[in-house]
Amino acid sequence: MTAMVDSNTLLEEARELDRTDALAKFRSQFHIPHVDTVEDLYLVGNSLGLVPKRTADYVQEELSRWANLGVRGHFSGSPNWASYHECLAKPMSELVGATAAEVIAMNTLTVNLHLMMATFYRPTEARSKILIEAHAFPSDKNAVESQIQLHGFSASESLLEVQPNDRGLLETETICELIDEQADSLALILLPGVQYYTGQVLDMKAIAQCARRNQVVIGFDLAHAVGNVAMELHDWEVDFACWCTYKYLNSGPGSLAGCFVHERHARNTSLPRLAGWWGHEKATRFQMTGDFNPIPTAEGWQLSNPPILSLAAIRASLDVFSEAGGMGVLVEKSKTQGAYFRRCLEARLGNQVQAIAPSTVSGCQLSLEVKLEGIEGRSVYEALEAKGVRTDWREPNVIRAAPTPLYNRYEEIWKFVDLLVSCLRS
Repeated sequence: MTAMVDSNTLLEEARELDRTDALAKFRSQFHIPHVDTVEDLYLVGNSLGLVPKRTADYVQEELSRWANLGVRGHFSGSPNWASYHECLAKPMSELVGATAAEVIAMNTLTVNLHLMMATFYRPTEARSKILIEAHAFPSDKNAVESQIQLHGFSASESLLEVQPNDRGLLETETICELIDEQADSLALILLPGVQYYTGQVLDMKAIAQCARRNQVVIGFDLAHAVGNVAMELHDWEVDFACWCTYKYLNSGPGSLAGCFVHERHARNTSLPRLAGWWGHEKATRFQMTGDFNPIPTAEGWQLSNPPILSLAAIRASLDVFSEAGGMGVLVEKSKTQGAYFRRCLEARLGNQVQAIAPSTVSGCQLSLEVKLEGIEGRSVYEALEAKGVRTDWREPNVIRAAPTPLYNRYEEIWKFVDLLVSCLRS
């Protein structure tokens, strides 16, 4: 295999892009994993984001408050523990295009999906179906199937899957046609904002409009979308959405998740839900009457008081996002990084390694398939790993690589492609 263009030209382009990158300074605010003194080439923020250096200070502040104040920390200091989650609402809402009252940090992603379905999946004999994508992330499919079964229906009859095209992509027209056809039997739609395997960004606005037109409740799993692509959940009139915070939001493994409930539902305190005392109105929460009067915001779906150390880590990361200028700035760099990534792949490898999703429907993540006969993608992934490249592998045949605007350099993209060429040669 020979290079199709001089790789030095691409390298010089990367260095110039790095030199003029207004976000380049934020890389120094993150800990970069390394072996001995050699930094990893870390392109797996789509799976676990890197830790901001300030996170330790934010967490230590709460450990110190615990040490010095004990139980008094619930109501002493600013923010105190009882209200700590409130200071996350506005910066997190800005990442998804919502109001602060529509967003809450709580639980974990699949728990929140179950809580949302407990409220919004109200099946009848005539309308019991839930629409998801074929090859959905296993946890989503498991959650949906279990909800169907809990309501006494059969997943084989009430689970409806929209199929991808022959390129593995979900077409908006196909999704909307299926919604139109099945509207009378649909109780709920649950789709990803970004499909985890292909990296495809769905047209959430158009799909939500179709759902609203057919009077079908729609929710989105934003695990791979939040902190990655721009969204306007409030204006799109999405009913609910859930996401984790440990991928692009850099809040740490297993950290608390986020949840969006549109204000038209959040204000409706009569909606059925799985309730817990932390969702009870704040003024009378500690009167311990046993009655449940939900807060008329997304907070009304809270169950228990949240783990403060996890909230502190989320707060640290959200502060970095705010200082960087928000999603508009990050998405602009992500598009430039993605375009450069694709130029490098095409120039050095032609059609021998291809991204599944085209640039028009991609965020940070490129899902790469090796197209060389006799070479298995898994072996290429393992060879890259041995060279200090951190991507991830998803069965049956994808290497996921995700340059992240806050801490990845353009030169790292060039280096990744150069190492990929080297691995394929060998």
